Amino acid sequence: MNRATQSDTQPLLRGPVPLSHLLIRQFVRSGDHVIDATCGNGHDTLLLAKLVESPGRVWAFDIQQQALDQTAYRLTNAGCIGNVELIHAGHETIAEHCPRPVKAVIFNLGYLPGGDRSVVTLPDTTLAGLEQALEILAPGGIVAITIYPGHEGGAREQSALEARLRQLAPHTFHVWHMGQINVPVDAPYFILIQKSL
Repeated sequence: MNRATQSDTQPLLRGPVPLSHLLIRQFVRSGDHVIDATCGNGHDTLLLAKLVESPGRVWAFDIQQQALDQTAYRLTNAGCIGNVELIHAGHETIAEHCPRPVKAVIFNLGYLPGGDRSVVTLPDTTLAGLEQALEILAPGGIVAITIYPGHEGGAREQSALEARLRQLAPHTFHVWHMGQINVPVDAPYFILIQKSL
């Protein structure tokens, strides 16, 4: 088996993003409504667009026009832009733009890879976006959060998020913390939240 074929059937779980994609594939189906709260370079948005197909719908947010342009380019090249709405706004405005219920919401926090590293997600807006995501989440739906504590401001955002997540009622939300144990303590990791049925 060649290397390309092997990677198609057995994803390499190097870091939290491949793990998040593996789990998202288990929950998101054709026709679902989903949100990419931080579209960045468009990798998560493209995955969601492929999974929900048409008549599914993806709402993708970013505060940087560079991110929206890169995402649009990626989606267009893949022939998947028809069911995606790109929104030039922060994820703290999810409730203003997205109807309820949604099946999944992805947050990939930190800064835009290849972009201005001084523009980062912030605890206050991330918490506001999380609250809105949990409110419009369908029963059985998920919120997937990749956290990067190693960048400037990342540890503050991590602390704020984890403090809030610990307060979620366990009979209403199932919250899972996943990360590699053989990496530095400030390495990125993944949190999965599922709303109870």
